Amino acid sequence: MSAAATQLAPVRAALNFFEPEPNTTEPPHQYMYEHDPPRNFRDVPREVSVYDIRGHEDEFTLDKNGFQVVKHVTQEKAFDDDAKIKTGYYKEVEELLKQVTGAHRVVIFDHTIRRNIPGQVDKPSSRGPVGRVHIDQTPWAGEERVRLHTGAEAETLLKERVQIINVWRPINGAVEDHPLAFADYRSVDWDNDLVPVTLRYENRNGETFSVKYSPKLRFYYKSRIDSDEVYLIKCFENKLDGRARLTPHTAFTDPNTPDTAKPRESIEVRALVFTHEPI
Repeated sequence: MSAAATQLAPVRAALNFFEPEPNTTEPPHQYMYEHDPPRNFRDVPREVSVYDIRGHEDEFTLDKNGFQVVKHVTQEKAFDDDAKIKTGYYKEVEELLKQVTGAHRVVIFDHTIRRNIPGQVDKPSSRGPVGRVHIDQTPWAGEERVRLHTGAEAETLLKERVQIINVWRPINGAVEDHPLAFADYRSVDWDNDLVPVTLRYENRNGETFSVKYSPKLRFYYKSRIDSDEVYLIKCFENKLDGRARLTPHTAFTDPNTPDTAKPRESIEVRALVFTHEPI
């Protein structure tokens, strides 16, 4: 166990990990349109310790651990108008990422609002929390994102340092329900823990990582992270010099969640981040 983990208070919680369906013969895949069955793997819960980093936030960074908590007050408050989010909030996120990473260019390619409110019909862009340990991109998918969103510049840009960073923020006050947990990159065994999963769209394929359970994985979260803070979550890194390249993460049920907890609402913005460093 890391020295940091021994100083932090843990909760015991069930996280969902990858397991193939019995007798499956195809590589792992998931259909992103209506299909039966929707995928050929399942989620298996395993109880783990999740350590609360409250009071120790400065010890965790994007390049060391794969995630980071940053104070950030936004001018956007309602998050109910996609046009305003794309013109106003995107600009705030771009400036934040440049400040934190030293990037010369940030290309935001989408966002998701999550409002898991009982009795409310969600907008198409709104979804509930993802309760499965995963990573949004594999290295192949990360490079494909660069090609998809930068066109003719892609091959030149891929010769320098590229990251995909998600900027995740609560949008209805301190998180009481379904907080996010992150596995420290240093505890990840790339060859044994990570499982590429093909995402089958009707007109193309994508690829993400699912994560198998390992007792060596070390999970962290910040209790009651609030709306004036964001998580920076690294999902892709093409510089192979020992820095964190990705971050397994998941929403989870905190056993300390009160019965009166308000449902979590959040926004995550996904961005390509380019820095003048050769790979």
